[in-house]
Amino acid sequence: MAPAAFIDRFRSDLDRLIEPGTRIGIAVSGGPDSMALLLLAAAARPGEILAATVDHGLRTESRAEAEIVAAECARLGIPHAILPIAWELPPTSAVQESARNARYAALASWMRGQGVPVLMTAHHLDDQAETLLMRFNRGSGVKGLAGMRARSPLTGAADLKLVRPLLEWRRCELEDVCAEAGVKPAADPSNDDERYERVRIRKAISDSSWLDPESLARSASHLGFADEAITWATDREWEEKVTVGDDRVSYTPSGAPAEIVRRVLSRAIATLGTEGCPNDLRSREIQHVIDTLRSSGTATLRGVRCSGGPTWIFTPAKPRCPPS
Repeated sequence: MAPAAFIDRFRSDLDRLIEPGTRIGIAVSGGPDSMALLLLAAAARPGEILAATVDHGLRTESRAEAEIVAAECARLGIPHAILPIAWELPPTSAVQESARNARYAALASWMRGQGVPVLMTAHHLDDQAETLLMRFNRGSGVKGLAGMRARSPLTGAADLKLVRPLLEWRRCELEDVCAEAGVKPAADPSNDDERYERVRIRKAISDSSWLDPESLARSASHLGFADEAITWATDREWEEKVTVGDDRVSYTPSGAPAEIVRRVLSRAIATLGTEGCPNDLRSREIQHVIDTLRSSGTATLRGVRCSGGPTWIFTPAKPRCPPS
């Protein structure tokens, strides 16, 4: 059992995100973070928790680790499912990203089958600090630098919710939860593999005397508030300056700040686009289109024809003729 003070703190954090009485799914890998989340949730919300472990099959130990989680869930009286990933071909590049996308797809299918509207993950304060630095390193804007949100739609499944109640908890505290409960978590060797960017960032923070994870996570939180303000302003610009018709979006720029214009353009592409997810739009792609529209030119992006002038017109691009 986790210490009572930890349970009370977790219950308070969780109650701010999810109403008591809600069925909640937990993604449990078997590592210290997710095992601590399992222990805390079992104590704070008895009878409301279901757990699932995704077996990526990318390591020989993964099935055994999933079985360990299953045994712990049985001890706690929590329903548990092992969700195997059937790869046509295991990924050889962007392994962590591919595994993450496959994991969320499997969890979304499981949630719908169980009638579970909310998924909890064990992302914590140190994860948030690492995410902020990774995104700084990539030149991300405000939305990216806001890091992980405590509450958001589930990746690839907008009808389901994702909550992260541990974003104010340190990694060492979660290790203490497991130790106090006598639970020995699994050790994933990829967490020490410096071929992965996150592992390198984690080591850089650990080796630094001046990078403070709590301050970094606090900055991500402030940037999250800033992003909410920009989203609010973008909504107003959209309502006042955008007209949406059948296969057509028109926008009369009002002199709004550049970031508002960028987001309006991205939303127009998302409204009409057919080629890829709008969240995948790169900053340089968006800026190139804006520069073209401001000079009354025409550009095509993600299957959308963008025509400039006093009013910007967005329509589906005509399909290209196949080469003869």
